[in-house]
Amino acid sequence: MAPSPTGSPHVGLARTALYNWAFARKHGGTFVFRIEDTDKERNTEESYESLIDLMQWLGLSWDEGVVVGGPYGPYRQSERTDIYTDVLAKLRESAYTYDCYCTTEEVDARRKASGSKAMGYDGFCRELSEEQVAAFRGEGRQPVVRFRMPEGEITFDDLVRGPITFQTEHVPDFALARANGDPLYTLTAPVDDATMRITHVLRGEDLLSSTPRQIALFEGLKAIGVATGTPAFGHLPYVMGEGNKKLSKRDPQAHMALYREQGFLPEGLLNYLALLGWAIAADRDVFTLAEMVEAFDIKDVNPNPARFDLKKAEAINAAHMRLLSLDEITHRVLPHLKAAGVVSDPVSDSDAQLLELAMPLVAERINKLTEATDMLGFLFVDEEHFTVDEADAAKLLDADGLRVVRAAHDALAGLHGWAAGDIQEALQSALVEGLGLKPRLAFGPVRVAVSGRRVSPPLFESMELLGRDRSLARLQRALG
Repeated sequence: MAPSPTGSPHVGLARTALYNWAFARKHGGTFVFRIEDTDKERNTEESYESLIDLMQWLGLSWDEGVVVGGPYGPYRQSERTDIYTDVLAKLRESAYTYDCYCTTEEVDARRKASGSKAMGYDGFCRELSEEQVAAFRGEGRQPVVRFRMPEGEITFDDLVRGPITFQTEHVPDFALARANGDPLYTLTAPVDDATMRITHVLRGEDLLSSTPRQIALFEGLKAIGVATGTPAFGHLPYVMGEGNKKLSKRDPQAHMALYREQGFLPEGLLNYLALLGWAIAADRDVFTLAEMVEAFDIKDVNPNPARFDLKKAEAINAAHMRLLSLDEITHRVLPHLKAAGVVSDPVSDSDAQLLELAMPLVAERINKLTEATDMLGFLFVDEEHFTVDEADAAKLLDADGLRVVRAAHDALAGLHGWAAGDIQEALQSALVEGLGLKPRLAFGPVRVAVSGRRVSPPLFESMELLGRDRSLARLQRALG
């Protein structure tokens, strides 16, 4: 993974990690997690930490890599400079590379002069004479090391797309490092794959064009004794956004951090990401990671672009919410309740007791963890800070609604017991039978008055937990 300049990893990156993880687990392989952070402009400690945090939150445990270590470390490219320098020196001594002294401006000028529309380097320095080299050095030019692409064609069997052939005349010679010696991705990724003994690489379709260069470079790495083989490559389909456009890093839907903040379960999100190019069965969308591993076959991945559908992601997440036990939902909701200030941190005994009684009322109703904060907040807030949603009040606490609230208050004020059944019986008698209202119209104003919102846990049970004094006070407050 490469650190994200936005600080929030892309959903496509998470999908790629998931497929690699499932592939490794399916075949009893080793899942390796390394950080490609040689781009100093993109690389910050914050973006690095966000990648670690994401993988740990998703539960995609890795066998080798950053944090956990392994036999082929270090696993951050920024810490592997000596390895790249050594390999580059060996390549430079071979016939696979040559020194290039051209400036970008000179390459552009030659392209314009020739009328060529071909992009990339034109091979000008491939066969320089000793005199030309001496002249360039005399000007103080520092060369970059370019890899000499072979003539002919390169064919490989893509794990997702099948056989693919590139004509090397359309793949220009490429630089392996900058003039100052800083290694480029074109060198670091293949060297890492070679020295870490990587056998399979699953990555995004955007890297497909770099594959013939890497396969050619592996021949050079094998020749100098760095590599023992060439990995098998599989290129995963693009993730598309609205309007069938590639999901941009600028698109809010692209950011993994957003879904965590919104209360998605990692299991639900991974389930949905798995469906962006793969299916466990034609008639089944919801499954566990263990079931995915059991069924996963890289040949079943669809090479065509997959569209990110937020509504379907939410539906898949809701299905996973239903699979959790009450205790597990409570455990997962708690950090969100603390962050929103709904419960104290650490949780007080009174908050813990109330939460234990309240969670059964909402566990089957919430589709994301954060929805519990809105659903339960009214039970925990003190009266000084209790608020009523203005839009809901305008809709239900008009003159007719306040007449209902008055009748409810009067009926409940003389109630001897305060159990949910007693409250329901009193309100049913006063509002449905007494005022002749349908239950939907009868209880809506009462719900807004006591919970602050049109959507809340079951009304009678909520009022029981809220207690007589607070319930009556809120009804009276609505009346003004």
